[in-house]
Amino acid sequence: MPQLLDKTIEILSVKHLRGPNMWTYHPVIEVWVDIGDLEDYPSNLIPGFYERLVKALPSLQEHRCSYGEAGGFLKRVEEGTWPAHILEHLTLELQNLAGIPGGFGKARDGDRRGVYKVMVSAINEEVTLTALKYARDLYLALAQDTQDPVAQVKTIIENLRELGDDLLLGPSTACIVNAAEERSIPSIRLSEGNLVQLGYGSKQRRIWTAETDRTSAIAETISRDKDLTKSLLSSAGVPTPEGRTVTSADDAWEAAQDIGLPVVVKPIDGNHGRGVFINLYTQTEIQSAYAVAIDEGSEVLVERHIIGDEHRLLVVGNKVVAAAKGETVWVTGDGKHTVLELIQIQINSDPRRGKAEECPLNPVRIDSAVELELARQKLSGTSILAIDQKVLIQSNGNVAFDVTDLVHPDTASQVALAARVVGLEIAGVDLVAQDISKPMASQNAAIVEVNAGPGLLMHLKPASGNPQPVGQAIADHLFPSGVDFRIPVIGIAGARGKTPVAEMVAHFLRLSNLYVGLSCSKGLFFGHRSIQKSNAANWENARRTLLNRAVEAAVIENNHLSMLIEGLAYDRCQVGIVLNIDPAANFPQYAIDDEDQIFSIVRTQVDVVLPTGVAVLNADDPMVAKMAELCDGEVIFFTRDASSPAIQAHLNKKGRVIIVGEQQILLQWGIDEPKSIPVPRHAESSPSSPWKAMNLGAAIAAAWALNIPFNVIEAGAETFVFDATIPTGA
Repeated sequence: MPQLLDKTIEILSVKHLRGPNMWTYHPVIEVWVDIGDLEDYPSNLIPGFYERLVKALPSLQEHRCSYGEAGGFLKRVEEGTWPAHILEHLTLELQNLAGIPGGFGKARDGDRRGVYKVMVSAINEEVTLTALKYARDLYLALAQDTQDPVAQVKTIIENLRELGDDLLLGPSTACIVNAAEERSIPSIRLSEGNLVQLGYGSKQRRIWTAETDRTSAIAETISRDKDLTKSLLSSAGVPTPEGRTVTSADDAWEAAQDIGLPVVVKPIDGNHGRGVFINLYTQTEIQSAYAVAIDEGSEVLVERHIIGDEHRLLVVGNKVVAAAKGETVWVTGDGKHTVLELIQIQINSDPRRGKAEECPLNPVRIDSAVELELARQKLSGTSILAIDQKVLIQSNGNVAFDVTDLVHPDTASQVALAARVVGLEIAGVDLVAQDISKPMASQNAAIVEVNAGPGLLMHLKPASGNPQPVGQAIADHLFPSGVDFRIPVIGIAGARGKTPVAEMVAHFLRLSNLYVGLSCSKGLFFGHRSIQKSNAANWENARRTLLNRAVEAAVIENNHLSMLIEGLAYDRCQVGIVLNIDPAANFPQYAIDDEDQIFSIVRTQVDVVLPTGVAVLNADDPMVAKMAELCDGEVIFFTRDASSPAIQAHLNKKGRVIIVGEQQILLQWGIDEPKSIPVPRHAESSPSSPWKAMNLGAAIAAAWALNIPFNVIEAGAETFVFDATIPTGA
């Protein structure tokens, strides 16, 4: 379409909302785009666009869009929709096809013709922004009919996968994080690697792949020393193959003769099976294996060869939760091709094999172990095999065939004991056995290694058999059922009064003997110490309260602008306080210019209240009071007008209300007799500080919601001192 060849889409700005926000509970990027003259070209006016789009991404058929049914989005395209809306769906689908999680998308008008906001789920800002840029390029190519759309999509997916591999959590860590989040356990990525915090403050746990903050350095060191591991296991009665460390090739042969052939030669502190040679009979094989093994580790171990298949069993918290078996790899001759060619044709052509993380099987390559295996059969990679001649390529490899349901209870008990002896709460135990469904003693099976930080991919995506919920097993081990894994998080939002209310709530919590993290407009405080001074509440300080392992309760002030451009720093809260809304407040630079949009920003504080939590709302502000219907948990109103119909209705439903009077603050629960707290002199309202008593009422409501004893609330109200340098309504 010639008139479209000079059209483009310009990215004007990008915001990364790192927590719950006005659009959704999860992190998103909000991208402003200018589609320019494409405003005049909805999809139904571009000849062939629909057909090219469906050909490029047939999986878009699953997108429901506003119709609420599969095919809904494509129906919109057929009827006519604009580039920003299509860009949203293309970004989501490209991420999905690249294995990048994220299902939320939205497109909205901007502040002028041709300008739109596009919001898309973003677990990583760079990855999602890159996907959006690819989506823009794809849209333009489809609209202008300038490229092969199928080839373009294939290249985009490959590039996004590579970027995701570099920037996102690895599959082992991700499966634990995902399992935790399914239980509403929040996560915070602490590094560019796989170090992740699960939970907040004093109740947090940390993981690094399948290692946890309770994986001891001693246990990990023991697991790396195969000789020491064997010694400890043997002393506990766990069957292991006899063997010893050796210092030279000659010593390796001497040890093999003492132990009895065949033997295994391997580095004492190697990993991933590198430098491991099994089933060795001859002096040449053993000495050649030693030369390779010593390059892979600091010392070499020679031990008795155990007849059977290699197995990897995953132990989590003294229980075997998954088991996988290794494969024996053969090729069959055809009289024409070399061994190396047959490996490519018969083995590596298997779509399950590949270097990508989603591939359960590794490609077979001619390494030193394969060369040794071929040499003992008097062959090499260039040998041409006779028709139907079978040749062993690997005795054991690719431990990726699920056998979890076959593990004998006695074997599981021995494996769990091995992990316990080494001192690992999560361990990958390597076992050689002929039949995993029989007791170890009946077949001379043995445990050959106990590994810290085991990979989980073999259990998540086995080459055959059922995937195992190992992420869930680890998450449940870290956070047992029935244990409260959350510290109290109290969030405060509003146009005025946030800082003194935050300080008062922190004061009540400190009187309850809790170590409190406070993030407010005055700065960051841990306990009674000022850590960092500031003149505005900010996202980074809020997040720091949640990272601190000493913090037993977090009080976080949230201003409108921070909620708009960064989102909240926490996923959910025990208490969410909304003091008031200024309907005249607006942010025209972000196309926020009416009270409904301000309402959408502030309501986020109520949206994230836990079902077991409480929203503390100002009943005298109609916009705030309206938020009560949005709360998943309980609502406590605070008010000056005890006789209002809304308050009386709330009390009749056995709701809780704080009634702020001139002399008394009443705590009323349904029709029960209220409790009263005198308004202290420092909280008395005045023409210059009309909000003092109401602020105290909101703070008392939060303390009540947190089940702080009444006498402590009384003492806190009396002893709190307002900071004269901070306006009470700030």
